[in-house]
Amino acid sequence: MRRLTPKLSYYLTLLTLCLALSACEQNTYTTWACKNRVGDQLTMILKKAQMQFQDQALDYCGSLGIRSYFDLPCPALIQDASATFIPSTGALLVNDTTFQCDVL
Repeated sequence: MRRLTPKLSYYLTLLTLCLALSACEQNTYTTWACKNRVGDQLTMILKKAQMQFQDQALDYCGSLGIRSYFDLPCPALIQDASATFIPSTGALLVNDTTFQCDVL
């Protein structure tokens, strides 16, 4: 078995690092179809640390247990945020309006 030269080993390591960093820069997002109790259907997108919903872009404020909180700006107590989302059930509460969301 042939051994790699130090120069070739360096370039392979550099190439691996570049590929790893470029994979981290990919825009990943999840789109959800949400309905409220009166049947209004809206789209919600979770993209990086932001929720796009009803022509607003809310920042991720943090999580407590299964609940994730979003607002702009984030309040001192994250549980006071204007949007609460439970990804495991699809439950979304925005300004006292409850939505049921299904991932697309």
